[in-house]
Amino acid sequence: MKSRLLAMALAWLSAMPCLCRADDPGGFPSAAPEKLPRWRGFNLTDKFHRDWSNGPFQESDFRWIHDFGFNFVRLPMDYRIWIEGDDWNRFREEPLREIDEAVDWGKKYRIHVSLNFHRAPGYTVANPREAKSLWTDADAQRACAAHWAMFARRYRDIPSARLSFNLFNEPSGVEEQVYVEVVRKIVAAIRAEDADRLIISDGLGYGQRPVLALAELKLAQATRGYTPSDVSHHQASWVGGTKHDPTPAWPRPRAIGWLYAPTKKEVPADARLPLRIDGPFTEGASLRLRVATVSSRARLVVRGDSRTLLDKQFVCGPGEGEWQKAVFMPEWNIYQNVYNRDYEAALPPGVARVEIAVVSGDWLRLGELGITRPGAQEDVLSLRSEWGQKPAHARYTPGGAGGPFLCETREDRQWLWRTRIVPWLEAERAGIGVIVGEFGCFNKTPHDVALRWLEDSLANWRKCGWGWALWNFRGSFGILDSGRDDVDYEDFHGHKLDRKMLELLQRN
Repeated sequence: MKSRLLAMALAWLSAMPCLCRADDPGGFPSAAPEKLPRWRGFNLTDKFHRDWSNGPFQESDFRWIHDFGFNFVRLPMDYRIWIEGDDWNRFREEPLREIDEAVDWGKKYRIHVSLNFHRAPGYTVANPREAKSLWTDADAQRACAAHWAMFARRYRDIPSARLSFNLFNEPSGVEEQVYVEVVRKIVAAIRAEDADRLIISDGLGYGQRPVLALAELKLAQATRGYTPSDVSHHQASWVGGTKHDPTPAWPRPRAIGWLYAPTKKEVPADARLPLRIDGPFTEGASLRLRVATVSSRARLVVRGDSRTLLDKQFVCGPGEGEWQKAVFMPEWNIYQNVYNRDYEAALPPGVARVEIAVVSGDWLRLGELGITRPGAQEDVLSLRSEWGQKPAHARYTPGGAGGPFLCETREDRQWLWRTRIVPWLEAERAGIGVIVGEFGCFNKTPHDVALRWLEDSLANWRKCGWGWALWNFRGSFGILDSGRDDVDYEDFHGHKLDRKMLELLQRN
């Protein structure tokens, strides 16, 4: 009887899915390219850039990440850190040993480590740009393959449950077919040294779009969590942000602020429609328009029903003017000047509809509009910067439960699901494991807005069973030393801890 019960128990256990690899006694969850574990953790940026973020990784980071309950780190690295001078073919042992330390700390603290070439020979999204292109130059491709092969040899005895390779950060500016062929060469170099290494490829379009053609190579893929960018990167200078950027909100109406002249046939017909706000508006109300950028020349007209409320001609050029900055575009031989300036118009009482249009010229982009009623605070509608989209159509409802402006589309958790999750579900159905390799919110976004947006993003990924890695752990996006002005920080071993953000991550 006992032997039969034992046999039944063994049969039951053998039918259960294996959570740990036999060659990994540390108890790490097994990882396969078609289905990744739900890793949760952070990007560690100690070797992110040779010139200004280049030092050894910190064991304390691994210990704290483990103590906080997380199990994943991504290491975005600059290949120039481990080469001799500018010689792609000569490797320096000292920085490589510092990477070895990080891999070992991963084992010690039961944290999966994912190595990433944020700058690969021939490709980077950072500055300065590479002299040769990985996508077209054979020497760059050979060098990149040799670098990854070196890491594959170095770590061939470490199981994929503990270590993965994330090939290139946010590939862009390359056709899918070309990208697939380059990836094929790099993967072959890695697997010639370590046939079983788990390899992750970022999606195209800066990590936004899955590449289904890579499914045959048995690679997992990484997406990004930076949508919408004016929330995640508010005032971030490296993406063109300034202190004049409209303050983002979340959730919010989806409202586009580009206005095109009727003759601009390069954009769809509905993109050339006026921006429309439906009232009625109370006596004494006024409209404020933040003109962000003007291309060449644009005549801006605001009408209330059939009455002209504002008629303003913008003409760009060099030197000083109404604009904040003159910007010459040599590819089109025109100026596209940055104004970041407000213009106002009174709204006659009883007006049912306000239309805002560029009636001649090229184009003009509005950053926000505001409506002020007597005795009340201004109601502000932030306007998105997305080329070729239909301008906002909103109803003004001061005091309404859904906010003062109701638009045809609302950006919220469901909108994120439709626009950023659904395309990647197709990748999963094609046998591609998915992880969110980077996400986060720069420290200039109001903290309450950042937390609401993060909660919606995290909830969607939890629903999908996807892992994620916050950019970063320590720094302007992170939970330690983020430099936000509106956070009551908690002292944590000499660092400033954002406890609210930490607890949000722990819940998800």
